[in-house]
This record gives sequence, C-alpha cells and structure tokens, in this order.
Amino acid sequence: MQSKVSSIQKPATPSLKGFEWRNYIVYFAFVGVLIYFSISLSDEGFLTSGNLLNIVRQTATISLMALAMTFVISTGEIDLSVGSIAALSSLVGALAIQAGYGIIGGLIGGVGTGLVVGLINGLLVTKVAIPSFLVTLGTMGAIKGAAMWVTDTAPVPIVDANFNFIFGSGDIGPIPVLLIWTLVFTVIAHILLRKTSFGRQVLATGGNENAARFSGVKTMKIKLIVFLATGLMAGLAGLLYAGRMNAGRFSFGEGDELSVIAAVILGGTSLFGGVGTIIGTIVGSLMIGTINNGLIIMGLDVSQQMIIKGIIIILAVAFGKKAMKR
Repeated sequence: MQSKVSSIQKPATPSLKGFEWRNYIVYFAFVGVLIYFSISLSDEGFLTSGNLLNIVRQTATISLMALAMTFVISTGEIDLSVGSIAALSSLVGALAIQAGYGIIGGLIGGVGTGLVVGLINGLLVTKVAIPSFLVTLGTMGAIKGAAMWVTDTAPVPIVDANFNFIFGSGDIGPIPVLLIWTLVFTVIAHILLRKTSFGRQVLATGGNENAARFSGVKTMKIKLIVFLATGLMAGLAGLLYAGRMNAGRFSFGEGDELSVIAAVILGGTSLFGGVGTIIGTIVGSLMIGTINNGLIIMGLDVSQQMIIKGIIIILAVAFGKKAMKR
C-alpha cells in the first residue's frame, strides 16, 4: 500500500513521449505554409509588409466569428448561420447610417440584428431541443433570403467616412484598425475561456453535459449565451465587412461558416466539445487567410481554392477527433 501511494504522489518527469504533437499541429502547419509561400512566391511580393497586412485585414472577420464559434463548438454545438448573419447585419447597419442614425445607429442595427438571430438560434436549441446543426442550417437559409430581399440584392453604400475608418478601412499609423479589433477580442475571449468560471462551465458542458448538469452547471443557459455571442460577433463582422468595403451587401460572409469552423477545429478545439483554445483558433484563421492569399497570388481560380479549402476542412475534422480522446 505504501509503495502504491508513493508511486501516485511521485511527480511526473517531462519526456518527449508525453509530448502531444497533434495539439500543436496548427502552429507547425502555419509555419510550413509561410515558408512554402515565401519561397514559391518570393518574386511576387508575398512577404512584403503590405501583403501581410492585407492578410490580417482579410481574415479579421473570420477571426472574430471564429472566436465566438470556439465557445459554441466547445459546448458540443455548431452554428452554420454566421456568414448569413454577417451579410444581413452589414445591410441593416448600412441602412441605419443611410437613414441618418449615424455610427451609433449603424452599430446598434448591425450588432442588434446578430443578437436577435443568436437568440432565436439559442432558444430553438435549448428550449425546443432541435439539434443546432438543423437549427442553424435553417436560419442560414432564411437569413440569406432576408438579406437578398431587404434591398432586392442591391448594395447599400456607406458614405460616412468615420464609420468606414473605425470599422474597416482605417489605419492608426502602420496598424490596421481591423488588427486592433482582432487583438482586443482575442484577449477578451482568451481570458473568458481560460480564466473565468464561465469558460470552465463551457468546457464542462461540452465535455460531459450530464455530469456538468449534476455538478450545478446550468448547461442550457451556457448554450444560450454562446449562441448569443456568435450572433453578436457575426453582427460585428458584418459591420467590419461594410466598413472595409464601404457598403452593405447580401453577398458578404458567403461560405464564411466553413472557414470559421475550419479555423476553430484546425486550432485545436474539438468538434465534439470539451476542448477549446482561443490562440489556436486565431492561428488557424491566419493560416486559412494566408493560404487563400497565396493561392490568389499564384493565380488559382475560385473553384480550385474551394477544392483546397474542402481538403483543409477534412484535415481539420480528422485532427479534431484526436482532441475528443483527450
């Protein structure tokens, strides 16, 4: 008995055998992607500061939605409606500004739209007990149709220079405003997931919902909150789209749900819940943005980019299974 106790209390010594390299695959892959494009596109200006900042700008919307999606997937759920929410929010925000309500009106309109849809998704999942895949698949189509219908597919230009500066096209010195948005919410999301009881409850809900419920975690409330968060962040992403492009459009966010989910899973969050990482999500988002940017510079057309993106998603799910076994 004494020997058994002492063996349990003996601290584990670090070893390479215990190193889970799959947990860091996104970092290795990101470095590999950078090296590959840096070499193959050395004459195309891939490594110029202008192009690297463009990658940051282009991935900001994906990154923000992926941050919130990390919480949703960590609870064992999924949200396919984020791209459509971004599109509708960009139009509502643009219409509010066009109507004379200014930046605050645009912000309330865009983010409020996302919150309403997030609330609907969350209530249908938690109160009506419809699987989140089906709920958000349905709302994705409905919201997309609403975005096309509200302006009859016409874009809504935004001539408010201050709005465009704050929400997309501005630079503070050499730093894009979109990078600041990304960094601020990355810090907030990381603290929430790793340093607060809410984050622990999110992971507990996804790890074993029944056990979490018996431990006093209000799992349905947690799920409702994370769906509200994805709606909010998708609404903000729509405003960033509008600010960067100086208009609201129904086509914004089209296909973003796949990129967002791929970024989250590639980053190390388990598709089956219980495991989440914010830093990994951001790296996953940047890697996808870097790949898209490199493929465009290489001259690949949209169809070829879609093929490669599909392969990335398959790989993301494959590595996500490893996280489920932890």
